[in-house]
Parts: sequence; structure tokens; C-alpha cells
Amino acid sequence: MTQPLVFLVAGARPNFMKIAPIVRALKTHGGLAFKIIHTGQHYDREMNDVFFEELGIPEPDVFMAAGGGTHAQQTGKIMTAFEELCQAERPDAVLVVGDVNSTLACSIVAKKLNILVSHVEAGLRSGDMAMPEEINRLVTDSISDIFFVTESSGVTHLQREGKPDSAIHYVGHVMVDNLLYQVEKLAKTDTSDFENSAFKTESMLNGGRYGVITLHRPSNVDDAEMMTRIAGALKEIAEELPLIFPVHPRTLGNLEKFGIDLGPNISLVGPQAYMSFLNLWKDAAVVLTDSGGIQEETTTLGVPCITIRENTERPITVEEGSNVLVGTDPVRIVAETQKVLRGEGKQGRRPHLWDGKAAERIVEVLANELL
Repeated sequence: MTQPLVFLVAGARPNFMKIAPIVRALKTHGGLAFKIIHTGQHYDREMNDVFFEELGIPEPDVFMAAGGGTHAQQTGKIMTAFEELCQAERPDAVLVVGDVNSTLACSIVAKKLNILVSHVEAGLRSGDMAMPEEINRLVTDSISDIFFVTESSGVTHLQREGKPDSAIHYVGHVMVDNLLYQVEKLAKTDTSDFENSAFKTESMLNGGRYGVITLHRPSNVDDAEMMTRIAGALKEIAEELPLIFPVHPRTLGNLEKFGIDLGPNISLVGPQAYMSFLNLWKDAAVVLTDSGGIQEETTTLGVPCITIRENTERPITVEEGSNVLVGTDPVRIVAETQKVLRGEGKQGRRPHLWDGKAAERIVEVLANELL
């Protein structure tokens, strides 16, 4: 008897970190066939043999090279290429992760071909319709058949939107699975050759503490006034704590375009490989970010996180974890960071089912559905 075939869809580097634990769990289970589909939404030169080796998974079975262009162009190219693939191979299920354009595009194609659609990280909501990711989340969840949820707010949102309880599965978080896998691997790795090990070593020798910055959201970095305000807060924090900033190319371009000087105490570096970045932030005194994923990862390891956004689609990191949502007011950014540095920051805990076994639960549900 032929094994049911599952397409695992990824479009960007963070997506592969989410499907990696699922691939490992599928291999262990052995009852389902699978193919890794890379839509090519983002081309990343760091995604080489070593990248997939670090994740403990094989390279993608299919690379569609459908990236580039506007949101509409990119989504259209992905849909066209994925439709051809699905018609040729007729998978029994398509699993999409997160909230990128590939998530939206491939879920629509699969649904119209009457292929089972399962969404990992379903039910997350920021309430901010200016975020492209929020639109992708809403549309994907409106047509998915199985919902794999990372936190209780996701269950609440899906129920409110009329999804049947039988289709909603609170499984934990595959990003946590991957993080714990990589932390264990990092403990056995020689980190001396990592790009920023010198910064980390020097900072810890000269006072023992440093902070990490990640900023890339358009609402923060594409507006000159907003970027200037946030930069002022970061410079003030850096007078007390050396900061390192792996800077997104668009953010770097805007810093130059707006004439913003971050001063001598903030080290600007290029985008990081996963293990190198993990080695950097896991021992930081504080992480200042506008990312979604890093809010969850810092909560998992108990690292203080200051989120420079007005909202978050990951409220459990604030309610239970080590994350503080501060908005974009420079005074509040500085004040909350200083609380952390004085040892007065919040003491978070790891949320329910963030135990490294989410992928096993996902595969169990898929197997029950398909076998």
C-alpha cells in the first residue's frame, strides 16, 4: 500500500526552522511519505548544505524559484508553480507554516484542488491589518482543514471565527522544538569561529553583559521620524550596555538614507546564520526587537526581551514569558530596559507544551487523518 504523501511548504529561512522538527518526526514515525517544497520566496545565500545539516534535515526535494516582485506578483508566481506541482504529484495533504506569502499562496492552491490543508502556527492574531502577515494568517486560517496551535490565544481566535473544536489542535510550538534541538547541538560545538564570538567574549570580559538588537518591521524602519526616535533610545541604552545589531539590508539602507548615526557603542554586523545568532542572543542581558519569532525563542530560554511594537500576535510571551511589549516611545524603551539591567525585570516561565515535542504531536494528528 502506498504511503500518503505530505507536501511540507517553506518559503524563507525561518520556515525551514519550523518544518525541520516535523521532518525529523515524520522520519521517526515512518508511516507517511513527505516532500520538502521550497517556493523560493526568499533567496538566501546562507541556505547551503551546512544550513540543512545544522537543522538535521535533507535539502528541499523541489525548488520552485518563484520569489521576487511585489506581494501580488510573488503570490501569483508561487500559486502558478505550486498548482503545476500539485497537479503532477497529487499529494494527500499540504502543510504550511507561519504567515509568509508562500503560506497564503500554497494553502489557496491546495484547497482549490481539494487537497487537505494543515496550518502550523494557526490562530495567531495581532489585530493590525496594516501587517501583511496578519492578512496571510487570516486568509490561510479561513480555508485550512487542520489547525496546529502554539498558544491558548490561538484556540480562542479560531473558535471565535467558527472553526470546529475537532479541527483545532493545541500542540505546542515547532520553533521551540527546533530551538531546543539547536541549543543541545550548540553545547557540543566549537563557537570560536563564529562571526561574532570576539564581540561576545570582549563584552563579557569588560563587564560581563551585552544586548542584541533586531529591527526590520516597515512601520519602525521605513519612517525617518520613527527610526530616529528608536535610534535615540538605543543610543541611550548603549551608553550603559554594549549592543550588537545584526542589521537587515533594508534597515541599514534606511539608517544611511535618514542620516542616523547609532554611535560607537552599537556594533553593526550583517545578517547571521542561525547557530551564530543563537550563540549571540542566548547569553545576552536583553534582546531589543520587533520580530515575532524572537519573542518566542527568548521566552523559551528565559532571556529578557523588549519588543518595540504596539501589538503582538504572540501574547503568551507577554502574559507568561520574558517579553515586555513597550511600543515605540523612547522613554518607555529605555525605562523597561533599565529595569532589566537593574535586575527588576519580569520573571517569565516557559508556556504549556513548549517542551520540544510539538512536531511529534503534529505527525500523530496527520497520521490519524491520513492513514
